[in-house]
Amino acid sequence: MSTLTTPAPDRTAAPLRIGPHTVAPPVVLAPMAGITNAPFRTLCRSFAGGESGDGASGGKGLFVSEMITTRALVERNEKTMQLIHFDATETPRSIQLYGVDPVTVGKAVRMIAEEDLADHIDLNFGCPVPKVTRKGGGSALPYKRNLLRAIVREAVTGAGDLPVTMKMRKGLDDDHLTYLDAGRIAVEEGVTAIALHGRTTAQHYGGTADWDAIARLKEHVPEIPVLGNGDIWSAEDALRMVRETGCDGVVVGRGCLGRPWLFADLVAAFEGRTDAFVRPTLREVADVMVRHATLLGEWIGDEARGVIDFRKHVAWYLKGFAVGSEMRKRLAITSSLEALRAGLDELDLDQPWPTGADGPRGRTSGNNRVVLPDGWLKDPYDCAGIGEDAELDTSGG
Repeated sequence: MSTLTTPAPDRTAAPLRIGPHTVAPPVVLAPMAGITNAPFRTLCRSFAGGESGDGASGGKGLFVSEMITTRALVERNEKTMQLIHFDATETPRSIQLYGVDPVTVGKAVRMIAEEDLADHIDLNFGCPVPKVTRKGGGSALPYKRNLLRAIVREAVTGAGDLPVTMKMRKGLDDDHLTYLDAGRIAVEEGVTAIALHGRTTAQHYGGTADWDAIARLKEHVPEIPVLGNGDIWSAEDALRMVRETGCDGVVVGRGCLGRPWLFADLVAAFEGRTDAFVRPTLREVADVMVRHATLLGEWIGDEARGVIDFRKHVAWYLKGFAVGSEMRKRLAITSSLEALRAGLDELDLDQPWPTGADGPRGRTSGNNRVVLPDGWLKDPYDCAGIGEDAELDTSGG
């Protein structure tokens, strides 16, 4: 792929320590439901230097699974057991868990540790989706300080030697900020590192991420690494976040949708290389698209289902390129690799990388009503109201 020369960065972050694991450069793929499955992680790792000839390299950075619900894991749900499958070259193996019941979370974490299912556990306290928050999970949960502490304590205790991290948001909305209290609880209960998305639940993915909050959290919990998340659309954004907030690393989510090669840019930037930023032609993008769909089919065990699962990625990959609306629709309903390749071959594949295509992508909705369990806001410490049905029984997207 073609590259673009850029100025040398004026500061790079030190390697990140997650328990016994060194993450260098300090770049993390954010867990995204329905996206960060094994095939997508494989693509991202390959651009981050994860495809060595001997298969020994897991890629530079940390690549986290999509959300796994603790109830589904404990019950060995078939879909969930597939989602926790890691390629032999993935190291460290990183699982993100969602749960609202301390006992179930503890069982899930002990299962992971005892059965050697992963090398690192991340706790999800950042998901803003209504089906999660209405049950008191995701970004709703840190409002209940005692419940948060109980879950984190059970996870850290059950994990044994496995490092436990957590990802969270600023709070429910600007009137109910929780991130500083949650950060202190994390430190006191033995969490290894914290990632903060600089948005509230109400913002979802709209507006602008509050990087100042990341800086405040770093000052508030100097004992452990703090990672910043939100509005990292380019390697330059990542370096700027580290420089402006003092955070110890970055978590990249929507910025890599349809751009798994962003991890090549990130590695180059943090290593101080000035000649390795990727700017692919449409031909090169098309090759990656076919590879992505192929990997999905191999992972699922069915080519058609793999291509169907890939459909949601088409618009992200083609963002900014001159592709007519009818062709976009056609590519988004393909169900075979042959049809996908044939459609792509009809395009002007010599198109260079479009100006402005590095910008925002993915969901951007904001100012949403926060959906919570009845009476959730009455007491930030009382844990009453969490029932067994709050534990989702399926994982992923």
